[in-house]
Amino acid sequence: MGFGQDFLKGFFGGQGLRDYRHASRVFTTNQYELKPRYKYLFHVVFTINVEEIPYLRGVFPTEELYQLSLLVKNVDLPKYTVDTETLNQYNRKRVVQTRINYQPVNVTFHDDGGDNARRMWYYYFSYYYKDAIQQYGNNPVTNGSIGPNQNRQVGFNYNARDIYDRELQVKDWGYVGESTSDGTSATSGKPPFFRDIRIFGFDQRKFAEYVLINPMITAWNHDRYDYAEGAGTMEHSMTVAYETVKYFEGGLGETPDANVPGFADPSHYDTTLSPIARPGSNRTVFGQGGLLDAGLGIIGDLQSGGVDGLIGAAQKAGTAYETFKGKDLQSIARTEAVRIGTQELLGGAQNATRQVMNRNNSTFFPF
Repeated sequence: MGFGQDFLKGFFGGQGLRDYRHASRVFTTNQYELKPRYKYLFHVVFTINVEEIPYLRGVFPTEELYQLSLLVKNVDLPKYTVDTETLNQYNRKRVVQTRINYQPVNVTFHDDGGDNARRMWYYYFSYYYKDAIQQYGNNPVTNGSIGPNQNRQVGFNYNARDIYDRELQVKDWGYVGESTSDGTSATSGKPPFFRDIRIFGFDQRKFAEYVLINPMITAWNHDRYDYAEGAGTMEHSMTVAYETVKYFEGGLGETPDANVPGFADPSHYDTTLSPIARPGSNRTVFGQGGLLDAGLGIIGDLQSGGVDGLIGAAQKAGTAYETFKGKDLQSIARTEAVRIGTQELLGGAQNATRQVMNRNNSTFFPF
């Protein structure tokens, strides 16, 4: 069979050529319902118990808690094992459940230059264990800068041999479970450092959330320095046990989203609309890639004629419809109009100032 016959056979639907309809119907049906999620689209929130441990509120303000989220390199999702027992029912085997076990999860952080991850571990360590809080030499007890020389005081000598002393200078060592200076009564016990850890996975403007209740660090590992790793970066890793898991899901609204704390916060995320976005894909009326751009693009495609023009117009119209479906166009337009007017006023004032400053005969700036 010649090349031409082979080509025609494939072109007209021969056995060797298949179209994309199967994959399309599986993965694009019902808003990409069966499309796999991507591993790299996630966000982690650490809820430190500042309500019951008031002094931590000053140590971890809200913006620093959100910075911890940005340092997560990878995180495990919850895992379970179920204990079972095989019993005999008149020699018939019956498998019964006895309990569920929550397997620990691992979290890896970047070792950041701002020391956020290491500081979180230090305060957790010193909250539960008193070994680290005694003053060593002339350094203060707190983590971080050692401060000016005149402010240092000689504290407990960790190197002293006090085995046979009648009284110990310091008696608080190791784990201390009772409440101390955390704002609660001594009889209520020590509140947990973390209230929960929330893990969000994103896909198609939706989130799937896993909430680890009352997590506790069971292992913490610092990295190692190594001259041989010229391109390596430092990291910290921790293992967390937890009491149970809650599951939630929902849709992402405006950014930053109230359901996902810290995600798309303008202090760390670039929220500027993309200049190369397809017309109609940005939720703006007058801005780049917005509704006005979509309308002009549709008119241009229709005027161009041909099949390509019709396809382009339909594509832009469909994109704009999906972007603005259920949105208040009047409110969006009013907000943008106020912002544009403000920018124009500011821009006009700045231009006028530049003109005055650049005049050679100016009485204000004679140069």
